[in-house]
Amino acid sequence: MIEIRTRVAVFASGAGTNFEAMMTSRDRNFDVVMLVCDKPKAHVIGKAAGFGVETVVLDPNTFSSKEEYEEDILKRLKRANVQWIVLSGYMRIVGKTLLNGYGDKIINVHPSLLPSFPGKDAVGQALEAGVKVSGVTIHYVDEGVDTGPIIAQEPVTVFPNDTRETLQERIQQVEHVLYTRVIADITKQ
Repeated sequence: MIEIRTRVAVFASGAGTNFEAMMTSRDRNFDVVMLVCDKPKAHVIGKAAGFGVETVVLDPNTFSSKEEYEEDILKRLKRANVQWIVLSGYMRIVGKTLLNGYGDKIINVHPSLLPSFPGKDAVGQALEAGVKVSGVTIHYVDEGVDTGPIIAQEPVTVFPNDTRETLQERIQQVEHVLYTRVIADITKQ
């Protein structure tokens, strides 16, 4: 019997640590068939090449509008028969074009326990607020910034001597395991 695996596109803008964790996880029961990146010099591009994943690098500034940029991406996703979009350090707000094309099939990972500390620099926000617990949230993407329905959360203790780097590292360790597990669970439904 042939196993049909869900086809996933990962959207990323940076180092690609979550991308790499997904690709090397034994829990992965889905196929990452495309990387979409908006930063031509992002490290994730080299990681995708190393895994033989098709990479689409598009600079949003070369398009006349956000809609045109997303329409180009949408055409590529449909051509590759992508079923789910997984945001992984993608530093752009997803617009109506992609939301209309993929509806409830777009998820994101965020380095806090939402609704606390949405948006950029969640780790810095947590440290400034002096909280004792931060964490990781996996959520569906909607029109807002980190406002979609929550799928899973896991706490991470904030220690008194934490820096942005030490807390970010511990949060990423949790992300690497939790995100792949959640993707595997929701894509098999």
